[in-house]
Amino acid sequence: MESLVTSYNETLGTWMSREVFVLLVSMIPLIELRGGLVIAYLLKMPFWSSNLFCILGNVIPIPFILLFIRQLFEWMKKHNILTGFVRWLEARAEKKSKGKERGEFIVLWLFVGIPIPGTGAWTGALIASLMRFDIKKASLAIGLGILTAAVIMNILTYFGLGYLFGIG
Repeated sequence: MESLVTSYNETLGTWMSREVFVLLVSMIPLIELRGGLVIAYLLKMPFWSSNLFCILGNVIPIPFILLFIRQLFEWMKKHNILTGFVRWLEARAEKKSKGKERGEFIVLWLFVGIPIPGTGAWTGALIASLMRFDIKKASLAIGLGILTAAVIMNILTYFGLGYLFGIG
């Protein structure tokens, strides 16, 4: 992460604000808010603005995934673009959708909120869309998950990195 910050300072930092950089980083799948908060901390951004831009960056892609991923997958299958991968994702989601009504909200919230590799808002939205969760419930669960992840990552970043390793 520190090399990313160094690269930013030497290149993009001359014409892009820290806030915009952190917002964009927080929009990237797999990095999302989790990486954005660490980068914001290393860039010495104020606590509240780093949280605002990381949460906003993590939220922006979610409606598009929830609303359009199935249509995109249909288009990809029609034009023979990664068809095997798309069908595998759909089959896996269908298999996992059995009994989805029970606890789907809490499971999705925790899936998005607990910052471990492979989880997050992007993946949660993809699963919710492919499993045809109610969009309002899915949006709320993902939103709560993002806020939960922000709380956990703030604790890990400010107390973990700051106090244990003297970073920042």
